[in-house]
Amino acid sequence: MSDSKSDETVRRAVVLDYLPHGRSDDDRPQYRRSAVGYGVDTEDFHLYEFALADDGETSIGDEIDVAPADAWDDVDHVREIEYDDLPSGANSELDYVIDELLEDESDRFVNVYNEAGPITLRLHQLNLLPGIGDKLRDSILEERKRRGPFESFDDVADRVDGLHDPKGVIRERIFEEIRGDDLKYRLFAVRDDE
Repeated sequence: MSDSKSDETVRRAVVLDYLPHGRSDDDRPQYRRSAVGYGVDTEDFHLYEFALADDGETSIGDEIDVAPADAWDDVDHVREIEYDDLPSGANSELDYVIDELLEDESDRFVNVYNEAGPITLRLHQLNLLPGIGDKLRDSILEERKRRGPFESFDDVADRVDGLHDPKGVIRERIFEEIRGDDLKYRLFAVRDDE
């Protein structure tokens, strides 16, 4: 019989902010506060607040293990948070992390245009992207069928009339999902209960 913790996939998060003296709304004396950090999981865009162990260290841009609990080295405890719980520093850094991710893993996000399919008889995954209506969706699908998969964001923009910023469209949708907007369907920030 296997241990469920050891079977659990390790989740990594990029550190968005680090408060070495703890949260400002913590009423305890400063010497009793734990260092606190905030991070985003770049696979499914969960947001985390974590307290560092006494000897733990991190800085903005580092990657840390946030799950499972037995994967933690420098982290004392982790909790998932909502977008509105991010401090302003973490919120600002999130923009840079998402932009860098879209650049570094562009194939992953271009594949949304290559692999998107119907959700229901009346709704297609491409229609979930901001600014993509039925006409633009049909143009993407036709171009994909006619000339094969898109190779880059520039390739999408060049081949599909009317879609001038395909990376920006993906970025906007990621942020809609991270913010927790009331969305029935998600492409990127999938929640564990979905």
